Order: sequence, then structure tokens, then C-alpha cells
Amino acid sequence: MAEDLLLRSDADGIATLTLNAPQSLNVLSDAMLAALQAQIDTLAEDRTTRVVVLRGAGRAFCAGHDLKEMTTARQSEDGGAAAFKDLFDRCARMMMGLQALPQPVIAQVHGIATAAGCQLVATADMAVAAEGTRFGVNGVNIGLFCSTPMVALSRNIPRKQAFELLTTGEMIEAQKAQALGLVNRVVPTEDLEAETNALATKVAEKRGAVVAIGKRAFYEQSQMSLADAYAFTGNVMVKNMALRDTEEGIAAFLDKRPPNWSDG
Repeated sequence: MAEDLLLRSDADGIATLTLNAPQSLNVLSDAMLAALQAQIDTLAEDRTTRVVVLRGAGRAFCAGHDLKEMTTARQSEDGGAAAFKDLFDRCARMMMGLQALPQPVIAQVHGIATAAGCQLVATADMAVAAEGTRFGVNGVNIGLFCSTPMVALSRNIPRKQAFELLTTGEMIEAQKAQALGLVNRVVPTEDLEAETNALATKVAEKRGAVVAIGKRAFYEQSQMSLADAYAFTGNVMVKNMALRDTEEGIAAFLDKRPPNWSDG
């Protein structure tokens, strides 16, 4: 059932979403995209969750789009054009929704992350990968250039490196993905969950409203000129300074005492 495709567990302000279609390597089927979008819509209004962890069940993180569904769509009169446009629009909405969440999103990656699965990793705010994980935007090998995954990838790693991966279809190991900036950390497989949770916990300990302000500003300023970015972030910091917890945090630091945080 569709609701079983995406599992959610919550603990200590961390929501863990598990792609749960291991038999298909957690492909982004229509049902999986719908399940992810539903959770994103819920999390966007959730002020108790402070971090989101995204992971995959079974042998892999995510193998990209569901090619069987895409092939079936070709049987329509237009050869699937309308269905494909709808699919990529829905996928783009989901990816942008992840980045727009007030909570930081951490990808916990193992096995493979290919095509739109690699796009998921690139879209996440941070990523922790197990040793031996392989990454690729390898659609070119089957005649489908990874144009939409390219959007997230080219905003994560150097341009020439991204172009090489897109045009050769080659896979890279976790250590190279880290060197390029696609993932933050590479850890032994047996430590993957613990290391991801340690990072998530460290972020979850911070004030949720403050991190939400910072995450939004992080992405908005990155698209601006230098002068516009400074003007924009200056205004963001003015709004940040108006928060009750910011006033209390600064006062506590100056008074050399623990802060008396609000419940938020």
C-alpha cells in the first residue's frame, strides 16, 4: 500500500523518513513521490520537528525514477509526453519542497544513489554516506540525459566535475563524492545510522526558529549578487535579533549562565 512506501519515525525532534520499496531499490515511483510530497507538506507546518533524516530500506538509498512506469506511459496517444511532463513537474516540486522545509534535511546514504536518487542527495542540506556507496547521474548510458538531476548536482559540486559525470555516466565512490562536496561525511557502514543521528541530534539541539531563518536565508542569498546578499542577510539578522530566544541567548552568554530557552 502507498502508505507503506514511506515510513516515518520520530524521536527527540528528529523525523526519520525511510523510502520503503527495497525490491525496486526505492525508485521514485508515482506513489513514492506522492508519499514524499505528503510528508513534506506535513513537515512544512510542523514546529516540533527540528531535523529530517531521509534514508532508504534494503540494499540501496534510491535508484532514481521508475523506468517501468515511464515505459508504460509511452502507450498513450502522445507517446507519454504529458505524463512525462507531469512526472518531472511533480518531482521538481518535491525536491524544491525538501529544500524549502524549515528543518534541515540530512540524507543517510548507502548502496547506490543514482539519477534522481543522486538528485535527492544533492537536494538534501547535508549527507552522510557509508563507505562503498556509489553515486551517479548515469541516465546518459540508457539514452536519457539526467537534466533535472543536473539542477541539484550542479549546485553542489564544481561545474566541470558535474558535466563530466553527466556526460560519461560514470559512477563515483563515496570518498570522491565527499571530496567534491556532494556529501559531508563518509563512515563505515556499521556506523552510518549512529553518525547520521549524531549529526541530526547536534542540529536538533539548536533553536528551531533560528535554524529555520538561517536555512531559508542560506538558499535565497546564494542566488544573489554580493551586494544584494549582504543587504538581504542584514535584514534577516535584524528579524533574528527580534526573537525572544536570541535576546535570551545573548544575555545568558554575557551573564555566563545557561540560557532560559522558550518551549519553541
